Amino acid sequence: MNNHSKKIGRWQGAGLMATTLLGTGVFILPQMTLKIAGQGAIIAWFLLTLAIIPVTLIFAKLAAKFPHAAGPAYFVEQAFGPIAGRTIGLIFLFVVPLGAPAAILMTFQFVDSLIQLTGATLLLTELSVLLLLFTLNYRGIKISAKLQFLLTLAIVAVVVLLFGIGNLQSHSEVTTRFPNMDVNLIMAAAGLAFWSFLGVEAMTHLASDFKNPKKDLIPAMMIGTILVGLIYLACTQILLFIPTNTELAMVGVFNQLLGEHLGLSGAKIIGILGIAGGLATVNVYTASVARLVWSFSNDGVLPSYFSTVNQYNVPVRALMAILSIMAFVLIVTFLTGQNIEDLIAWCNGVFVVIYFASMLAAFRLLSTKNRPLILLSCVFCLMLIWGLGWQMMYAVLLIFITAPLLFWQHSHQTNKQLTA
Repeated sequence: MNNHSKKIGRWQGAGLMATTLLGTGVFILPQMTLKIAGQGAIIAWFLLTLAIIPVTLIFAKLAAKFPHAAGPAYFVEQAFGPIAGRTIGLIFLFVVPLGAPAAILMTFQFVDSLIQLTGATLLLTELSVLLLLFTLNYRGIKISAKLQFLLTLAIVAVVVLLFGIGNLQSHSEVTTRFPNMDVNLIMAAAGLAFWSFLGVEAMTHLASDFKNPKKDLIPAMMIGTILVGLIYLACTQILLFIPTNTELAMVGVFNQLLGEHLGLSGAKIIGILGIAGGLATVNVYTASVARLVWSFSNDGVLPSYFSTVNQYNVPVRALMAILSIMAFVLIVTFLTGQNIEDLIAWCNGVFVVIYFASMLAAFRLLSTKNRPLILLSCVFCLMLIWGLGWQMMYAVLLIFITAPLLFWQHSHQTNKQLTA
């Protein structure tokens, strides 16, 4: 069978990118930013969308020029050597098994709008999601890419429909008031909203899954990122148009605008899309980190056991190992009652380090004409590091643990080669 036919194209890649970023946040984060900054949340989303564009573009250019399953770890290795690159790769490995279960737990907020699950039933249902992820990934990313492209279209269709009807029914005083310009509140809302764009680097791990990375990867990532920014802006504006007291605001808006006329349940429509979006995010990260484990196994960083692929060129052993760790985290979180916000905060710090290291690598790897975009991206990352403060400690701890171990491993391997 032609392996090229199993790869994905520009629009499927854009769908993967969009659903990775939308995740569960598309129907939750706008409501949260409005509580922080009021109408200033619109400004926060607009500025954040502008700020993430150069970061995404640099990631896309790096992946198009250096398509590799290790993604940012490979970029950093090419620029600063194997120890630096492998350190970035390992801290990514350590963060996804925490971040993915956190995303699963967030996804189950939408499940609650459809059916109440508690106790052991809830845990077993969360664990069953991992079986679904294994099934989706077993035959490669192309199948899930098609499904996630359709999901992206469905989410866009619902948001556009609500936005259009909301504009027609909104009161003029809502749209004519000047937005709240409290800078501190706007920055606080932008800091929260940044979660919506965690994941722009995930596509770089899948560059080799594109039919033509140099031609399709940059458009796919840019289309997906800009589309996501517009969707979040639209959702935020919708909630300004149509105030609601519903716990999940988008459900209340849907019921007001469409439910009464079409007899549709907002809880069901928004809930199903929210669940699917959350699972799509975890799915892409699962595929990405499995590829990274496979790559590190081939490079001798991890045991050769993980270097095996199946007939669909999927690293099944790496996939099963990652899903097993996720299951362990879900079980521990359930038994200990660990706060989801803690998991998210730790992950956030690690991703900022990965972004910043990748941007620094781009200074060496890309042409000088990209320097202005790279500089803007670095400033953006430094602002996030400053804003996170003590939440960066998990990332710092991982670096201090992994870097010395990798240095020892590299020295040991070098000595063996010299004495052989």
